[in-house]
Amino acid sequence: MKVASVQPKPSRLEGLGRWAFVLPVLIINLVVVVIPSIAGLGVAFTDWTGYNSPSFIGLANFQRLFQDEVFFIALKNNLVWTAMFLTAPIAVGLMGAYILSTVKKGQMIFRVLYFIPYVVASVVSSQLWRQLLHPRVGIGPLLADMGITFLDFPIFGTRETALLAVAFVDAWHFWGFLVVIYLSAMSAVDTELYEVARLDGATRFQQFRFVTLPSIRPTLVFTILMIIIWSSTTFDYIYMLTSGGPNHATEVMSTYLYDNAFNRFDAGYAATIGMMMSIWVALAVAGFVYLRRRGWEI
Repeated sequence: MKVASVQPKPSRLEGLGRWAFVLPVLIINLVVVVIPSIAGLGVAFTDWTGYNSPSFIGLANFQRLFQDEVFFIALKNNLVWTAMFLTAPIAVGLMGAYILSTVKKGQMIFRVLYFIPYVVASVVSSQLWRQLLHPRVGIGPLLADMGITFLDFPIFGTRETALLAVAFVDAWHFWGFLVVIYLSAMSAVDTELYEVARLDGATRFQQFRFVTLPSIRPTLVFTILMIIIWSSTTFDYIYMLTSGGPNHATEVMSTYLYDNAFNRFDAGYAATIGMMMSIWVALAVAGFVYLRRRGWEI
């Protein structure tokens, strides 16, 4: 006969002690996140420039936002950016991790080599690729001298290629992070599943499709969610390489927000753009929670 163990109820002093460890973090988040967020929500309904006394203008900023062509260009670029990062880096990350999982000797060296671009500061990476793709001293003119001319043009200064070029630079620094994350998840997959698959005659691709992917699905979905959230706030590489140009070809919501807040001194309108970015993130998180409640193992 088993006797159920009864956990002693924590005393009031012990409860206060636990709150004492959590309270500093809560206070910091309250000061740094909650209060500025509520203040930003209020600023979105004013004509505040950052210097004047704000006046309540109702929904005027929202009316202006939905008539602003540049905002919709920025929103479209955010969607394109998200689509690019949900495909190429994830595909390359999965492929790199799967190939690396079969390497038995020297795997740690490859892990470090793949991860190095992620720890390099974005300022350094941007300047490196700015020089590599420079229209006068980069690899484009160098290849052109050998008769290969497809890169011999200002890649960051051309509307048709600017967004793709900046996304390539950002993805270059990011995909090694995905490799390490996916490789860690793959290392936890039960090896007996692969043995059974091999006995059933499964090819390497079929093992990847029917064993690896289902086993790492929680990690895969988590990275998808984080990429959607990060894509809404992407800023550093775009600002350093093109500043949203040429002619808004690489403009995204964050660079447009920055331009309105600090160059045009239109803080009220910038706060309205920030609210749209928050709605983007809220929709992504709501979709994630909905799928979990539907029984998805994510």
